[in-house]
Amino acid sequence: MDKNEKLHILNLVEGSNVPFLRGILTRSLQYAGLSFENAYTVASAVRKSLADEHEITNKNLRKKVCKYLAANGFDQHVESYTSQTIEIPQIRVITGDGADSPFSKGQLADSLEICALPRDEIYKVVTAIEAELLANDQQEITSAEITARVLELLEFHAGPQVSQAYQRWVTFSHTGRPLIILVGGTNGSGKSSIGSELAHRLDIVRTQSTDMLREVMRLMAPIRLVPTLHTSSFDAYTKMPSVSETYKSEEMIHGYLTQSSQVAVGVEGVVSRTCNEQVSLIIEGVHLHPELMDQIVRETDAIVVPVLLAVLRPKRLKKRLIGRGQVISSRRSSRYLENFNKIWDLQTFLLSGADEFNIPIIANEDEDSTIRQIMLTISEKLEEIAE
Repeated sequence: MDKNEKLHILNLVEGSNVPFLRGILTRSLQYAGLSFENAYTVASAVRKSLADEHEITNKNLRKKVCKYLAANGFDQHVESYTSQTIEIPQIRVITGDGADSPFSKGQLADSLEICALPRDEIYKVVTAIEAELLANDQQEITSAEITARVLELLEFHAGPQVSQAYQRWVTFSHTGRPLIILVGGTNGSGKSSIGSELAHRLDIVRTQSTDMLREVMRLMAPIRLVPTLHTSSFDAYTKMPSVSETYKSEEMIHGYLTQSSQVAVGVEGVVSRTCNEQVSLIIEGVHLHPELMDQIVRETDAIVVPVLLAVLRPKRLKKRLIGRGQVISSRRSSRYLENFNKIWDLQTFLLSGADEFNIPIIANEDEDSTIRQIMLTISEKLEEIAE
């Protein structure tokens, strides 16, 4: 069973289907007379035994719990457990302005992404918070109290640096100041997928691709007026005057920078509107070269975090280009491979620029690892502005 796939409990009588919540089972076992420690241990063991299951009826779940209780010295609690009816409690979270909302383990887990911890460590923290709330029969809690408890658990399990990183993120979230993440990289570096995953984990609803900006600009500027805008970034040089008959990397770079400067007009417009509306944003695209990123950092009031994704092994990049082409079309895949030297030269140029302008370079070998490195980069930026 995929670790991200939840086990669901089916109530055939009511026709309901709800996720398995270890905290709910812990609470019901406490009502049956077990201590919190024993109840949590039993609930964890039962959940582990169901690791390969997608769903189970509430009747079969009760049978499984009773069997475990009887086999592990808790047989005196079986009757009490089977006779009770436990409803899932609604725990309300009260914010600083007096508003309230249901406690969400998922939302709390998302807020912990900034700590760059493995997902299983994050779930341990949020599960412990939920279990405590249920064990204490707590129907409401302030957001400040949740934050304080999270900070305690983080410091205990992961150390003070991780706890401080979360505190900075919470403090920043309350400022209302927008966060702009710039994700650059050449074709096949994984910009789109990483940008989408970042948006999901950080709950950023506004994203922008520079390729999409180029498409819009192409509709407004015909090819006879702006020919370099109407082809791929690594081929823009072919639309410029006095091009050599044989390929020269410096001419390709010149064409790329020409197209990027044209797309930069759209990028600057998106950034300006984001700052005016005070909303966070993720921009990804090949046109975000290091010098443009540095310019946005220097000229924008928002918190701007630029990163450059790279695939540092030619064979690995070729595989990514083939994979990307298969998703879109085999024709595009062949085109990428035919122009691989140009793409590799473009990445080399971007890497050199990143080194010159101190833009963090992240080797995108594994999505989770890459996301954690970007989260660390964001955390370091928040630490820098806090000093």
